[in-house]
Amino acid sequence: MIPRATYRLQFYKDFTFADAEEIVPYLDRLGISHIYASPITTAAPGSTHGYDVVDPTSINPELGGEEGFRSLVKVLRARGMGMIIDIVPNHMGVAGDTNPWWNDVLRHGRASDYAEIFDIDWSRPIVLPVLGTSLTQALAEGVIKVEHRNERWWITAYGEQHFPLRDEDQNAPDRERIGALLARQHYRLALWRTANDELNWRRFFAINELAGVRIEDPAVFEKTHQLYFRLHAEGLIDGVRVDHVDGLTDPLSYCRALRERLGPDAWIVIEKILGPGEALSEEWAVNGTSGYDFMEDVAALLHDPAGAAPLGALWHDVSGRPAELHSEELLARQQLLAWQFTGQLEGCVDAFARIAPDGVTRAMLRRAVERLLWVFPVYRTYGPDAPASDAAIRKETRSRVAPHLPPGEEKVADLILEWLAGNGSGSVEERADAVRRFQQLSAPIAAKALEDTAFYRYGRLLSRNDVGFDAARMTMEPSTFHERMIARARHWPRAMLTTATHDHKRGEDTRARLAVLSSMPMRWRETVVGWEAIAEPMSSDVDRGDRYMLFQSLLGAWPDRLTDDFADRISAWQTKALREAKLRSSWEAPNEDYETRCNDLARALITDPRFTAAIESFLAEIAPTAARNSLVQVALRYTLPGVPDLYQGTELADLSLVDPDNRRAVDFPARFAALDLPPAKLQLIIALLAARRENPALFIGGSYEPASATGTTRLLAFERRHGDKTLRCAVKLDDSSPDGTTIRFASGPEHQATRLFEASPVWFEVS
Repeated sequence: MIPRATYRLQFYKDFTFADAEEIVPYLDRLGISHIYASPITTAAPGSTHGYDVVDPTSINPELGGEEGFRSLVKVLRARGMGMIIDIVPNHMGVAGDTNPWWNDVLRHGRASDYAEIFDIDWSRPIVLPVLGTSLTQALAEGVIKVEHRNERWWITAYGEQHFPLRDEDQNAPDRERIGALLARQHYRLALWRTANDELNWRRFFAINELAGVRIEDPAVFEKTHQLYFRLHAEGLIDGVRVDHVDGLTDPLSYCRALRERLGPDAWIVIEKILGPGEALSEEWAVNGTSGYDFMEDVAALLHDPAGAAPLGALWHDVSGRPAELHSEELLARQQLLAWQFTGQLEGCVDAFARIAPDGVTRAMLRRAVERLLWVFPVYRTYGPDAPASDAAIRKETRSRVAPHLPPGEEKVADLILEWLAGNGSGSVEERADAVRRFQQLSAPIAAKALEDTAFYRYGRLLSRNDVGFDAARMTMEPSTFHERMIARARHWPRAMLTTATHDHKRGEDTRARLAVLSSMPMRWRETVVGWEAIAEPMSSDVDRGDRYMLFQSLLGAWPDRLTDDFADRISAWQTKALREAKLRSSWEAPNEDYETRCNDLARALITDPRFTAAIESFLAEIAPTAARNSLVQVALRYTLPGVPDLYQGTELADLSLVDPDNRRAVDFPARFAALDLPPAKLQLIIALLAARRENPALFIGGSYEPASATGTTRLLAFERRHGDKTLRCAVKLDDSSPDGTTIRFASGPEHQATRLFEASPVWFEVS
């Protein structure tokens, strides 16, 4: 059952299945067909997101367990509604001692029944980077002990971390010589800083608490997916969203196997970041992506191309950093390879060295691998059985890497690209291992370098820095947008459409508000000068670039009414931003003194009458355009080809920041009440969801045909047809449409744009 419209809910111990039952009538009245649930499997105790799965075979008891889940689904089915769940095949949570599979591996090593679950290099003991000092110092300080708990003997560190002893050591653990006892285990406790260099098991990005899963093994696939298959077979779920599909060894084969097991009617979408110009092949056997690409298209459409150069110049003038993104991303890739992914890099190089022909040294291979990863244009390739698009990616990579290669070593890069194509020397198994290591390194490098580093260093306009966005580009012209929607209707009419997620860096209305600055860069520069004059005396050596990003974040997130928690929210965002940027602070080595100075500046501005008056005056000035952007965003999400998702709570203004801010509890009673007298955004959502309920085939399967508008390029109009039903829609992208502008649809009468947009920037009709 393909959803008509989904509503994403973030489940955790304070929002359970029982809580969701209470809002089902509200969701039904709103026009939602399916709940789209965050991961429901058993996660680490107290998890606020569910992606740190510790038991994929059971439903989380903190959420209500299977009984609570069945009850929720029963309530949904009674109203003709359904359930989509988020599944996590790539990794499991291994922090603490709550993952029974991981504990069994630590206890029994390679002899464990679960040894094949995790992606571990068994040539040496499992490295556990959990200590605050060296092992020698930890032993000397007595922070490592032996403890009897749950009828077994365990190693404990700092009194809170627990690691199982081998069965052979259970009867008489040597509490006097803990060092000797540790030396006999299948794991090795180590300083946490050694993880980047010495970890011998695949983790999720740079998170030591999440261990990679070998889902490519058919037995592992069955074991970790048995719950999902059962829930679908019993009619409790209608489909799945697959988390981080590019982390898997062979995403295409995985998706095909998932389709085969769930059947042709299940709705399957994948979390897949598409690089600039990258298209998803229909060979994936899924219904499409989870919508970051759509979020990027709509966001780019809302930005004015005239703002690119002057806003870039302003950023450079203020921060001293590059006006364009490329050099920031390149530097971030180089740095992360040098310090955060060294272990994976060396393992990848070793794998290629094992199959390299004579005359190609390990050092040559390392230089080539490193430089290819500096410039790789997408998250990854997919191997010899992959779509033809892989060849184009390799060609683009070869062009990009040429300036970075040492003289005479071009052939080494060519050799690696040949291996990525499935050719070259070495056995099939050895080639596959080397290619897998490269592919599972290129994806995290792309994500961490761009989204979690460069996006926090590059402040030209923060509304263009979000998950899946091409921040190097300020805008997308309507003609290009039309081309992408034609392709979407043809190839991916059932993909997810979203403009807000649990992973976004700024809420959809935060971005819509900041996008206004692209149309008024000179006015914004004047405003910044005024704000800097207010902030300078209280800045206390805060970097001007960091201060400029603070100005943008305050502007984007500023609420209609200041609340006591606003300064705390801004401080939390700011601290995370500084650490992700890795310029003046980091997660590894927090500069708490500098962070405090930045937080103090934010709090001082929020409480300074001069600044609050200035920002509220500017907000009033841009409010009409920001509201227009917000409504256009809503209209496109609910009218274009695909399945629209409404992220929890964003039916009202979404002025959130990066997580955990975007995962705060939702005031559902306020949203219930708002249905009776809805503000403009909610009113439009209700109207469009009603139209989708009345005409499901039109919205899910209708064609997409651009309409033409005379006298303006900043107006988007289109028509969708299915059977005898037609949807016509038009949205204003700015206020420049002259009187007499005519919209010509592929069928039906001409329309005067000035008449259509008298009360709203959005017009639609179904006939």
